[in-house]
Amino acid sequence: MEQRIGSSSSKPLEGAGFDPAFIPGLTAPGTDEATEAGESADSPASVAVAEVEAEAVKAAEVSEEIGDGEPEPAPDGPVFEASDRRAAIVADHRGVRLRLDDQECEFRWDEIGAVETETARFGKRYTVTVHTPERRWYPIEIEADSRRRFAEWDDALDKVLDEYFEDGAEEPADTPDDEPAETSAKAEDKSEAADRA
Repeated sequence: MEQRIGSSSSKPLEGAGFDPAFIPGLTAPGTDEATEAGESADSPASVAVAEVEAEAVKAAEVSEEIGDGEPEPAPDGPVFEASDRRAAIVADHRGVRLRLDDQECEFRWDEIGAVETETARFGKRYTVTVHTPERRWYPIEIEADSRRRFAEWDDALDKVLDEYFEDGAEEPADTPDDEPAETSAKAEDKSEAADRA
């Protein structure tokens, strides 16, 4: 086997062995500007550039969802926010949003059947569980800095729920209020008749 001595200016391989997305005749082999400039793909500069580009794409997607690129005006209502190093919960006029590490879920107020809170007997864990009408529940635990935060969080969450959450167990307005009075009057007549006999 022969080795070339002195010539290290050979180009790296191009094609399917180098770039799995390369299809001969359809696409040109991918070139990375960072590798052309002599930087590795894991260098701090190229990682920072990739993060900035990802944030710009995410911001563009959010502005497309909103419409005209104008931020949605927030109403002057209560907002509940609690977070720790891994988890976060936000409840406001739009609904309830839960985040754990890189997973997120969002519930509009009409998608929520109940919201339940629970505190640990020992420790500083505050658990919020969102129940849906389809009998599914989504719990999230937040680590508080002290147990005194539990009362603050309960008060703030109660204000948000009182403002935005509509309980579906309300009685219909077309039921007459005098039905219970009639049934109690009939019960009194029956008891009087039993006393006479």
